[in-house]
Amino acid sequence: VQRSVPKLHANNVTAKTAFLFILPQYNISVPTTDGELVQYHYGLKDLVTILFYIFIAIILHAVVQEYALDKINRRLHLSKVKHSKFNESGQLVVFHLTSLIWCLYVVVTEGYISNPQSLWENYPHVYLPFQVKFFYLCQLAYWLHALPELYFQKVRKEDIPRQLQCIALYLVHIAGAYLLNLTRLGLILLLLQYLAEFFFHMARLVYFTDENNEKLFNVWAVIFVVTKLFTLTLYILVIGFGLPRVENQALEPEKGNLFSFLFNHILFRMSVLLLVCLFQASVMWRFIHFQLRRWREYWHEQSSRKRAAACAKQPAKPLKRDSGEQGALGNRLPRELWVPHPRSARRQAGWGCGQPGLWEVFLSMAHG
Repeated sequence: VQRSVPKLHANNVTAKTAFLFILPQYNISVPTTDGELVQYHYGLKDLVTILFYIFIAIILHAVVQEYALDKINRRLHLSKVKHSKFNESGQLVVFHLTSLIWCLYVVVTEGYISNPQSLWENYPHVYLPFQVKFFYLCQLAYWLHALPELYFQKVRKEDIPRQLQCIALYLVHIAGAYLLNLTRLGLILLLLQYLAEFFFHMARLVYFTDENNEKLFNVWAVIFVVTKLFTLTLYILVIGFGLPRVENQALEPEKGNLFSFLFNHILFRMSVLLLVCLFQASVMWRFIHFQLRRWREYWHEQSSRKRAAACAKQPAKPLKRDSGEQGALGNRLPRELWVPHPRSARRQAGWGCGQPGLWEVFLSMAHG
């Protein structure tokens, strides 16, 4: 009996330590009409849980790369640049699809879609259901794991700033929603964002397998615009109209309510809303600029093809010679003196299409 007591104590310590890494911390029993409901709030121990799931994300990343993407890459025989982009899009397609299904399940089961007023009612949403908090911890772990993956995947130096910017934006938005107790709004926004990103990276994968297939990019363009409009509308609805109706909040560190009181001030709310609107406007401007450039290139390519097809149908005009002179001298002069040289024939044919004439060269110089 004396030996079993220390063993039991050691097992309890080990179990508590394991739960610290595996399960979300800071649970509390909240009384309801149906009894007690276990909910959670955030704290410093969440960093330990996030660290554990960072290693889990690295392992899953390696499994997807080894057993799925590498096998497909061997069949496609892509270049180094396309190989890197294919791996990036392949990993993000798996992540966005998983997060999309998971986020949709959480939003539907918690009733955030059926009751939009719940996005700002009873704010701050300090106490979170298990699935909501676990979802946020896993999201933070994934985007933090993307930092060491830049080294593991041997990403090109040219692509590192772009990927660091993407990772930083996701971390700021997810951590901001988590710390400011805007988790309900954050779930809806992540659902919209992951929907657009899934179609974009799926379109890239299809394009790498068949460069003539660009239909999914058109689908992504429509979904991108619609999701950005919904995103901006939700921000204005919740921050501009919903939160001002909520009672003033107090600073309650013991409950995990550290930053919600900032929304008591209209200056802070308007500053957040202004930053969000400017960011969304810059994203839409870059998208519109990219689409206009893409359409210009497309129409330029189509017009070039039409001109090439018209030139191919147009027969080359033969050189006109005086039939009488040729008849009189044809028997006495060598053939190469009266038969047009192939170079001269090609040069005359070049005036109509293919090679530019002097007038066309002058016009191109005049226009720049």
